[in-house]
Amino acid sequence: MSSSDIFIGETIGTAILILLGAGVVAAVVLKASKARNAGWLAITFGWGFAVLTAVYISAPLSGAHLNPAVTLGIAIKDNDWSNVPTYFAGQLLGAMIGATLAWVAYYGQFHAHLTDREIVGGPGTQSTKAVEAREAQAGPVLGVFSTGPEVRNVAMNLATEIIGTFVLVLAVLTQGLNDNGNGLGTLGALITALVVVGIGLSLGGPTGYAINPARDLGPRIVHALLPLPNKGGSDWGYAWIPVVGPLIGAAIAAGLYRLAFA
Repeated sequence: MSSSDIFIGETIGTAILILLGAGVVAAVVLKASKARNAGWLAITFGWGFAVLTAVYISAPLSGAHLNPAVTLGIAIKDNDWSNVPTYFAGQLLGAMIGATLAWVAYYGQFHAHLTDREIVGGPGTQSTKAVEAREAQAGPVLGVFSTGPEVRNVAMNLATEIIGTFVLVLAVLTQGLNDNGNGLGTLGALITALVVVGIGLSLGGPTGYAINPARDLGPRIVHALLPLPNKGGSDWGYAWIPVVGPLIGAAIAAGLYRLAFA
């Protein structure tokens, strides 16, 4: 596959992934959404379906990595780094496009949510959520765009992201690759989507399971740039954990694959 195919495929696929993934979170948490309070199950399965859809769309072009951690794992497995920058660039751009499209789709709900004094606080109010958000430098809708921990502890949060991504990448390398070994196959798309659901259900509680640096960083940048009223901070102090943790987890998974399976 050519560099242009990789870049276009990863941009389109990651945009679809984030559009549907951020979309299900917006549907569940924002005011004036018909799906509000649908719960964690809806979010985890929504992200799983997002992975499935995005992989099937982009696999013919790029192999559907859609995740720098997956790209890193395959690069270590094959000892081939030639296309890694192209994959990373397409994934980050696609994540930003997808987050922007999710904002457009839920524009009215974002406005309703961010102008509600019970949520964002205001004169004479002491909203618990608003106070917590200010203390954490995380705005009240940041969770639609990117992840954040329930308990802030660098070592624990980093470990959670390492473990979750280790499971994902090891599953991709052992079960999900196509015949060429350079991307996800038809059956691999379904397996990977189900693994993502499983990670969300089992390991998503502590940090929101980024398990994908582009999925977290791209939308966080969009949150920082969008003209959202009362949006609060983008929690940049935490932002390195869902980038570094998944890359470490991917490297460990790829190393184990080469040691035990190759």
